[in-house]
Amino acid sequence: MSGTFVGMPAFPKTAREAVGDERLRANLRHATHTIRDKRARAVGELEDWAALREAGKQIKDHTLRHLDVYLVQLEEAVTAAGGTVHWARDAAEANRIVADLVKATGETEVVKVKSMATQEIGLNEALEAEGIRAYETDLAELIVQLAEDRPSHILVPAIHRNRGEIRDIFQDTMGKWGRPAPDGLTDEPAELAEAARLHLREKFLRAKVAISGANFMIAESGTLVVVESEGNGRMCLTLPETLISVVGIEKVVPTWRDLEVFLQTLPRSSTAERMNPYTSTWTGTVDGDGPTTFHLVLLDNGRTDTLADEVGRQALRCIRCSACLNVCPVYERAGGHAYGSVYPGPIGAILSPQLRGTTSEIDASLPYASSLCGACYDVCPVAIEIPEVLVHLRERVAQGGPTVTRGEKVVLRPARGHAAERAAMRAARWVLGSPGTLRTGQRFAARTRRLHPRTLPGPGRAWTASRDLPEMPAEPFRDWWQRMNGGKGEDQ
Repeated sequence: MSGTFVGMPAFPKTAREAVGDERLRANLRHATHTIRDKRARAVGELEDWAALREAGKQIKDHTLRHLDVYLVQLEEAVTAAGGTVHWARDAAEANRIVADLVKATGETEVVKVKSMATQEIGLNEALEAEGIRAYETDLAELIVQLAEDRPSHILVPAIHRNRGEIRDIFQDTMGKWGRPAPDGLTDEPAELAEAARLHLREKFLRAKVAISGANFMIAESGTLVVVESEGNGRMCLTLPETLISVVGIEKVVPTWRDLEVFLQTLPRSSTAERMNPYTSTWTGTVDGDGPTTFHLVLLDNGRTDTLADEVGRQALRCIRCSACLNVCPVYERAGGHAYGSVYPGPIGAILSPQLRGTTSEIDASLPYASSLCGACYDVCPVAIEIPEVLVHLRERVAQGGPTVTRGEKVVLRPARGHAAERAAMRAARWVLGSPGTLRTGQRFAARTRRLHPRTLPGPGRAWTASRDLPEMPAEPFRDWWQRMNGGKGEDQ
């Protein structure tokens, strides 16, 4: 399997294939239900959870409204603390900056802390093209890398693999990347973790350069924060001589006090823990402690364009907890690979099309990869109205296709293949806007219900290929209401 998502087909095709994989569905069902149940118990311990959720939302919204101010403050604070700040407009520029920084050290190997931003820009592949090998040190990311696989979950990238598969991956490929797996390795979690620990230890002790992301950046002090559960991040952040952090510009928060809110909501929403086992913070460089050289690469890569959308910008509140994935019925059945992005699930369905645009087949289909049940909003620790954004993006795709910026004017590129949908929406608007027409149509439909087909003809065939048409009731609601109320009018 390819390690990238480039050129993947639309969600309906990839999801159809995934739904047919019984082992994948069993792995996902077991993992997501376990995580969601633990999360519910952890969140239930806090009486002020709703207040914390609202506080997180307000902090994020305030920061996004004043992002220009806080980013400049962050740059000044990082520079004053001995770090160097680089600005990257897109993935290509970010990859070039990082590759040049690594080559300047003379090293050809780097160790990595789990980072969604570096996956987003395809950094590992870009470094490989420059003769630099990147070693993932997070256990799940290591599994994905050894298997030449793709991540399928924000928090647990190898969630689609079971213990037996992981053992086979370690036995077959670990020796090609360094220390081989021990002889007689079983699928017991403790043995698998120990095999990974021994394999990675030589990487930690040898590495001179590390690459990380960050969960948060504190503008007032220039401090970066990484939260994790295994300790691999702490090793990468302290042992190498050079540290390069690639972070999306939306990860900034104004003050240390703001961070307090997220250090309560993030662990409970992600790993169902009261606090993360490892919370690492660093501010620039300090003589005799940690890396002697620190570089911060601030990544835009579509975030500024997303910020310009008053409805869609709330996706930038995301703190990457993955709670929405674990409760989503679509993700549970289709898995993360079907989304064609390092950001799968409900948040990926609204974030990826905004960061990448809807010009590709997969990105244009992602806003439809949802039942709009609202479970994702209910568990989101920063109250992102994911269903609202999904509908908003569907409207963008259906009415005009992807947006194109021309100078300072934003226009809509004509959409293709949506003429039937637009015609259906116009017809529905006409019927719903005329009470008399709607009443007549309902009565006619009720009286002819025995003649209704089980599947729709023409373009509607695609819809009923995987859905049952709702059964038409014997009488319209208006007629039932009048009969039950003794013939009184509908407004009584």
